[in-house]
Amino acid sequence: RTGISAVFNKGHQVTKPESHPRNNRPVHKKGRLHKRVKLVREVIKEISGLAPYEKAMVEMIKTGVPAREKKALKLAKKRLGSHKRSHAKRNELINFVQAQRKRQ
Repeated sequence: RTGISAVFNKGHQVTKPESHPRNNRPVHKKGRLHKRVKLVREVIKEISGLAPYEKAMVEMIKTGVPAREKKALKLAKKRLGSHKRSHAKRNELINFVQAQRKRQ
């Protein structure tokens, strides 16, 4: 800033605050998963089990056919509303199926 009102860098000269860098502001912490929340969600998931659409997805994934996995993705997208969420759900259920197979 130059302090002059008619040039490219126009405006009042100020010193930028050093205490709160832009990426460390409280607003950037919103939505971050904490340990306690993660634990609570795991317990609830363990007690309640899978939702009906998740059970259907698991059955599609267990077949191992790529076309069935795509159908599972489309089902998740319809239920969850976005492609990104459906990918996350499919990966979560694939890991769930693999963990089941390991236990057996």
